[in-house]
Amino acid sequence: MDKELIIDSSGDEVDIAILEDRKLVELHREKLSNDFNVGDIYVGTIKKTMPGLNAAFVEIGHTKDAFLHYTDCGPKLSSISKYTNGVTKKKISTSKLDNFSIPQDIDKKGSIVNVLKKGDPILVQVLKEPISTKGPRLSCEITIPGRYVVISPFKNIIAVSKKIPTEQERKRLKNLVESIKPKNFGVIVRTAAEGKKVIDIHEDILALTEKWDQVFQQLKDAKRHQLLLKELDKTETILRDILNDSFNRIVVNDKRTYNSLKDYLGTIAKDQVKILSEYTGKRPIYESFGITKQIKSSFGKSLTMKSGAYLIIEHTEAMHVIDVNSGPKMKSVDQESAALSVNLESADEIARQMKLRDLGGIIIIDFIDMRNPENKAKLVKRFRKAMEFDRAQHTILPLTKFGLMQITRQRTRPELNIKTAEVCPSCKGTGKVTPSLLVTDDIERSLEMVHSSRPKTKLTLVVHPYVKSHLTNGFPSQRMRWYMKYSKWINLKADANLALNNYKFFDKKNDEIRLDKSV
Repeated sequence: MDKELIIDSSGDEVDIAILEDRKLVELHREKLSNDFNVGDIYVGTIKKTMPGLNAAFVEIGHTKDAFLHYTDCGPKLSSISKYTNGVTKKKISTSKLDNFSIPQDIDKKGSIVNVLKKGDPILVQVLKEPISTKGPRLSCEITIPGRYVVISPFKNIIAVSKKIPTEQERKRLKNLVESIKPKNFGVIVRTAAEGKKVIDIHEDILALTEKWDQVFQQLKDAKRHQLLLKELDKTETILRDILNDSFNRIVVNDKRTYNSLKDYLGTIAKDQVKILSEYTGKRPIYESFGITKQIKSSFGKSLTMKSGAYLIIEHTEAMHVIDVNSGPKMKSVDQESAALSVNLESADEIARQMKLRDLGGIIIIDFIDMRNPENKAKLVKRFRKAMEFDRAQHTILPLTKFGLMQITRQRTRPELNIKTAEVCPSCKGTGKVTPSLLVTDDIERSLEMVHSSRPKTKLTLVVHPYVKSHLTNGFPSQRMRWYMKYSKWINLKADANLALNNYKFFDKKNDEIRLDKSV
């Protein structure tokens, strides 16, 4: 399987697409101005406790106070509170926990008012980004992830990923980590650690303890609420979490991002630097890799599959509802076989859609009714297999007697919702456009205006391919006439995304020259 990571970095946004055999399976969109990312560590101040919710609201600098539920405080809350107070009051002078006395765990079924009070400083980590009108959701179970391991202060556990297939390898890694882990730090060994040597894992642990030292250094002089440790940006996080030997290509269209990723890959996976390349093509990178078309066809309320069957995806305040329909093209004498075929195809596509759109919370799927219990079991098995590589935590329940499947899926960021319907670029929604016969006259007037205001500027005209063909055909062509009239050669570029009546002028720096083309 070909696995590619395509990164479109432009302006204040970075779009990250993951392709498997050229098929879009994940899409991430990150605003570079985003101030709150999952994994960020803050020192916050308890604003108020809510006994009814068994939760506290914490001030960390967001317009809405962040939310900390008792169940997210973790059993080591007493240790977190003791350490936070000790560092801020200068009673603790080192980030090492060798001599730190860990208090007793808090009661799993306790009350928030017994462990936190208004005005307390507390070390917290963002568990979920701000969504809609809600502030960030927090956790006091601090984790710092690396390439091969994740460390967690105030714990002494060692856990090994269950995705590592052999018991012998899991035991080797556990013994290895036990011999090198720092005292009072828990360690979770990630799947990427399989087969790695002690030096690789030791270097990873050292890098993570250095990050914990950064938290300590910031915490010493922290204000009432302050960011102590920033999680990696989305691109680097994806590389850290999913990069493995199955990836055979990483392409990025921005020089600065390319250099940044090259340096980062050099620290986490030197052998993978060779698969990174900078895109220098003239076409937009997503268009060149066929991603733009897939985005247009994959998002929206209705989604048609290869067989002609289609999905309807609806969103409500409380849940997502997906309806499976056979479509008019499905023909089969055996209704049960046809239903099974459509349902199996839908299972694969729905699993892809949930990752692609990052659907979270409760998801209800209305499959086509089947009577045969074996077919129902096949569908559930197929769906679970399709969800195996979904990194978000999820639970899949068996089909109900009405053919409904209920799923819960972890949501850590707002759902990715891309509008695929477009306002008509020619009429801007008015229903009226310049007559197509007069488009060249319209271009001529605009060209004359641009030339009079910028007589020495090298111009590029971007038009629909049909219009470009019209402007360059014949002798003398329209472009030749412009050369004789203005004593300058007008570069022409075709863009199939432009409407027939639309066009754009660019200067030599490739900046668009804005025109008033109202009709």
